Amino acid sequence: MSLLTQEHELARKTAREFAEKYVDPIVRKMDRENYYPRETIRDAGELGILTPTVPAEYGGGGGDLRTAVVVLEELGRISGGFSLLVEALGILFADAVNKHASKRQKEEILPKIASGEKIGAFALSEPCCGSDAAAIQTAAVRRGGEWVINGHKMWITNGHYADYYLVAARTGPREARHKAITVFLLKRSNCVETSPIEVMGVRGTGTAEVKFNNCAASDDDIVGEVNGGWKVIVDTLNVGRTAISGVAVGIARGAFEEALKWARNRELFDRKLIEFQNTQFELAEMYASIETAKTLAYYAAYLYDINSPGFLIMSHVAKLQTARIAVDVTRRAVQIEGGFGYSKESKAEMFYRDAKILEIGEGTNEVMKYVIYKLIEKGQ
Repeated sequence: MSLLTQEHELARKTAREFAEKYVDPIVRKMDRENYYPRETIRDAGELGILTPTVPAEYGGGGGDLRTAVVVLEELGRISGGFSLLVEALGILFADAVNKHASKRQKEEILPKIASGEKIGAFALSEPCCGSDAAAIQTAAVRRGGEWVINGHKMWITNGHYADYYLVAARTGPREARHKAITVFLLKRSNCVETSPIEVMGVRGTGTAEVKFNNCAASDDDIVGEVNGGWKVIVDTLNVGRTAISGVAVGIARGAFEEALKWARNRELFDRKLIEFQNTQFELAEMYASIETAKTLAYYAAYLYDINSPGFLIMSHVAKLQTARIAVDVTRRAVQIEGGFGYSKESKAEMFYRDAKILEIGEGTNEVMKYVIYKLIEKGQ
């Protein structure tokens, strides 16, 4: 049974052509200058690549989660940074809005996001709490007929340039943990303060520290229900963990392809590097690992698309293993390229730095293993 259909392969072709034409020319600028590719984001919006799972009626691609995975894979093959930027905007923000926001909120915001006219960001992590999201300190307090939000978010992809934020805020005592969290959809205003964060890899993603200073919100700005935000957060992260697996596959593929090309052209001891059995074995290991990662990512997305209960555990298995594979494959690519691989001229070097975030962001390897074991205990 094939996990992908002709429609998925058509989406792949569109994403690949887009990445090679529009993303490849700005890859170095993004990485070296931490350049946020605003115009290229709009270009992606015109093709539906920016929000692959948002319905066509709102300007999105209208695809399923497998569509998102293959799109992110093709973008990641050229640029880990651009792929992660799209994953955070198209899945963590737009897909979450599509699934959990009100009709009014969707009609007002999604067309602007899908077209690339406006930017959205998912604001969850805080200085106190990355892995322990239920311990967030950002608070929304009821005053009169409105909510007033104060708090401090960290590591927010697209955060520095966002026009809208999905903000997780505490609406009850800290002791209540996940039972007292509400998600708000806030439009950027003077109450929002952002500062860019210099990161090791996936640069050019607008990663930022975001502060909310007495931001006013109404009941109409709530996504879901008061104190019902945990459901929104968990659903968004579960889908995101599968989507980011596509980013991992793409990064690994990009590094592998460069290493293969290098080995075919590099001369060593009057022979091509690829003629050495050790090089052949390394490339074979890399290829096998990438195929494993692809299968895991596609299968997890397939389970989601058919509404299988097996999706939950597989989303975490895919996230854990594809992240590990991306880090290992990019490491091997750098090693094959030797001194060149360690230089900034090598894309393998960039992919190596890009890959590391996959073991940290949207759930660390340790959190993935914790969740997987808990699900095993429950018999899933």
